[in-house]
Amino acid sequence: MTSPSELVALQEVLYRSGNPTRRWLHCMRRDWIVAALRRHAQCGGQALEVGPGCGVYLPVLAGLFERVVAVDIETAYLRHADRLRQTLPNLELVCDDICASSLPAQSFDLILCTEVIEHIRHSPAALRGMQRLLKPGGVLVLSTPQRYSPLELAAKIAFLPGVIQLVRRVYREPVIETGHINLMTARTVRRQLQGAGFQIVEQHRSGLYLPLIAEFGGERGQQFLQRLADKLGRGIGSHLLWTQYYVAHGSVR
Repeated sequence: MTSPSELVALQEVLYRSGNPTRRWLHCMRRDWIVAALRRHAQCGGQALEVGPGCGVYLPVLAGLFERVVAVDIETAYLRHADRLRQTLPNLELVCDDICASSLPAQSFDLILCTEVIEHIRHSPAALRGMQRLLKPGGVLVLSTPQRYSPLELAAKIAFLPGVIQLVRRVYREPVIETGHINLMTARTVRRQLQGAGFQIVEQHRSGLYLPLIAEFGGERGQQFLQRLADKLGRGIGSHLLWTQYYVAHGSVR
């Protein structure tokens, strides 16, 4: 099983990966999330990040909100983020389970939860927990992989014995299992968001991986995948794109 420290190391590598497609997939997601945070930030408000990972969004949140809290059930992620508190005095780190949070209800104007719910087996409980923590009319920014994207399907093969050694030789950088135990279709995510009391106000999908093109196509392969992803995103093939994004409002009580 992959340890939290290994996952943090992997996440930091992805944004500067030597593979153009791998780098594009993660940087594009990061840029969409950052833009969404800036669109929905409230001056002087309070923000929560559920599962901060390597902490890539914490400086952004700290620059947009008066108070930022990052929670994770794994202390290894919080220890990694602790170094950021030297330059981000408005950042707090709390060990907490979002499915049964001990934080006060209606505390936050915005909650960020990116690439987390696929690691939580009972995601409806996590979404209800986030709804409880949002102030009336607050904003949730959420992203998670799509269940039937080629990347997630290929990952099931990539980690088979014998195959993973070849994959690592091709990439020449960390390639480890990410622990996705709850991959969902867009229909399922929308149903769970609505069931938790959220009103979806923005939806987006991005990123395309195709085997061999991603590994051996270089910059031209990445540009081809980007053009193809743009076309798929406008039609019935959008379920093939890797990441699904949502901006949702909490219920007005």
